[in-house]
Order: sequence, then structure tokens, then C-alpha cells
Amino acid sequence: MVTSAEAIEHTKKWIKDVVVGCNFCPFAANALKKQSIHYEVAEVEEGVASMEAFVKETTRLNEDNSIETVFLIFSRSYGVFDDYLDFVDLVEKQLTKNGYDGIYQVASFHPLYLFAGADEKDPANYTNRSVYPMLHLLRESSIDKVLETYIDPELIPDRNIAFARKKGLVYMNMLRDTCMQQ
Repeated sequence: MVTSAEAIEHTKKWIKDVVVGCNFCPFAANALKKQSIHYEVAEVEEGVASMEAFVKETTRLNEDNSIETVFLIFSRSYGVFDDYLDFVDLVEKQLTKNGYDGIYQVASFHPLYLFAGADEKDPANYTNRSVYPMLHLLRESSIDKVLETYIDPELIPDRNIAFARKKGLVYMNMLRDTCMQQ
């Protein structure tokens, strides 16, 4: 079992090598450069404790404007992708319930991520396949600011899919998996 420090280091390497390295997210490089990312490992079981960890991170964002984005890492839970998706659905409802629509946005990443209707061996799934199940909380105002200067942001998913498919399944899997090596 990995320690929290190891999970954070693996996640940082994944963001640097995969998310930024493959240019999957046009916002990530700047957040890395500014060191405005907070990493939190939720060493909790699935269920209520997971939701409490999520709410704690929205509170952190409310209280600390120097944090641009949060990665909430579930290194010991949500190994089953469908259970994780159920949790993501609850998180989205919690955002609305707490009045955070238009303030925060959640992106979801999982080691077994599978887009609806996609084949599990489609390299495109690696655009959202991470080293651990995690939630990425982003400030919508930050996204809006970046999108003002980004050309054709609506094409980002298509470019990401084309890149992953061009690189292929073996490459994308290797790239992600090397992020967990010491």
C-alpha cells in the first residue's frame, strides 16, 4: 500500500508527464508553474467519509484564494470504476446543493476510466486514466480566464483523443504506469 506522500508524488508526476506532457489540459502547465495546486490524499473508505473529504476541499478553496485547483486523491478506495462514477454523481449533486454551480467544477480521473460507449482498449480513455481515483476541483473563474485566450477550446477533447490514439494503447499505458515508479 502506498503512503500519502507517495500518492502525491505519483500524482504530480502524472500531471507533469501525462496531463502537461501530452497537452491534455491547457490550464495545467500554468498551475504547475505558479505552484497553485493543492494535493490531498483522502485515506478514507468509500461513502460518507469520502463526501466529507470532498466538502473539506471546497472549504479549502473558499478560504484560500492562492489555491487555483485541488486534486483529491483516493489511493485506497474507489478501485471499482462504477462505484467511483456513482460517487462522482453524488459530488456533482453536492456542488449544486452547496450553491457552487458556476464557482467550482469537478473533473474526474480514474485508473480504469472508460468513456461511455468506448472500448476499454481505446487509447482515448487515457486522457482521463490517472494513477489513482481522484477528483480535480477547479475554480470556474480560472477556467474562464484561460479560455479567453485559448484558440478553439471546444476542440480540446477531440485533439486529446486524436493524440492518444496516435500514440497507441501500449505507449499511453506505459506513460501513465511509469508515473508510479520510484
